[in-house]
Amino acid sequence: DDDDDEAAPSNPRTLIRRQSSKFATYALKVDPNQGDRAAEIKLCNFSRPHMRAFHFAWWCYHVAFLMWFAISPLLGEVQKSLDLTTEQIWTSSITAVSSTIIMRFILGPFCDKYGPRLPMGVVLMMSAIPTGMIGLVNTATGLAVIRFFIGVGGSTFVMAQYWTTRMFTKEWAGTANATVGGWGNLGGGVTQILVGSILFPLLKNAYGGGDEGATKAWRTACVVPSAIGIITAICVVKFTDDSPTGNYSKMKKTNVMADVSMAKSFRHGALDVNTWLMFVQYACCFGVEITMNNAAALYFREAFGLSTESAAAVASIFGWMNLFARGTGGFISDKANARRGMNGRLWWQTICLLLEGFLVIVFAYCSSLGGAIAVLVFFSIFVQAAEGSSYGIVPYIN
Repeated sequence: DDDDDEAAPSNPRTLIRRQSSKFATYALKVDPNQGDRAAEIKLCNFSRPHMRAFHFAWWCYHVAFLMWFAISPLLGEVQKSLDLTTEQIWTSSITAVSSTIIMRFILGPFCDKYGPRLPMGVVLMMSAIPTGMIGLVNTATGLAVIRFFIGVGGSTFVMAQYWTTRMFTKEWAGTANATVGGWGNLGGGVTQILVGSILFPLLKNAYGGGDEGATKAWRTACVVPSAIGIITAICVVKFTDDSPTGNYSKMKKTNVMADVSMAKSFRHGALDVNTWLMFVQYACCFGVEITMNNAAALYFREAFGLSTESAAAVASIFGWMNLFARGTGGFISDKANARRGMNGRLWWQTICLLLEGFLVIVFAYCSSLGGAIAVLVFFSIFVQAAEGSSYGIVPYIN
């Protein structure tokens, strides 16, 4: 019985939206009073619009991480090949992050105006092209500049979170957003294995080994994540929807949705003090994660004398915790909200941040490889859980 799956619309605007919706029925239970957002998550379902958007959101963000940090496990080889200093390598890592920060500020209003689908495809393509060209780099400046443009891909996070918030009710926001964010960030661990431990040694052997083979290998390895990015960029535009009722462009043409001023949208968010409080809180967890994604392989190589392939494999452990830890953080946030409201969400995030801070200090003083790996696992778990707890709070900000 359809009445058991969907609550009756409570106002005329909901009726108008349903009548003009692209979809007559949905595969998931929805709440008409929250814009036909889904009131459940079925991970093995890929139907449009809700679960198709869910899976494309995490996959696009995952691919963005594949490209964003594809060169990270090979930075030791790049440094040796181009005769760069450690400071020059770190400069390139800083530029890779700085472009993401800039784009994340810009893309929020773009999503309000155009929906998440088109910006997602455009940004993935913008990141994929320089990723495939990184092998042409010959100087420190060139490395910093091209990593700046690759880093644009990290801003796909904005579209991923906007998309799931648009598709799922507030009661499911923490779980949905955290799972999408976690599986997306998992790309930071996968790329360490894919590029550092699989593609690099294969290509190195194919090129005859030695220093010359290693140089040719790092110059060509990033073509693979670049190709994946281009294919994904095309598919996300062609096979997904902006919202439960269809794409923004058509909804505006049929007057179901009013046009939005990007300047007004940005101003509205920027003037809310809660936005900046979340900015600081998220910097304390996600900022730590992208630092680890950039530096972990190089750190294990230098501190414990590991090979490029082995250091990449160990460093990937940090990213692999995203498989469950971030989603768990969001799930616990939702449960805490059910018991104690917003205070429950805030207390859970505070606990995660405190444990994360304690463990990063312990990690810095680990002198054995085994001890460092053990602490890395738990350190990563609480970094990801803190991020997941953030996603349960964001939908409640004005």
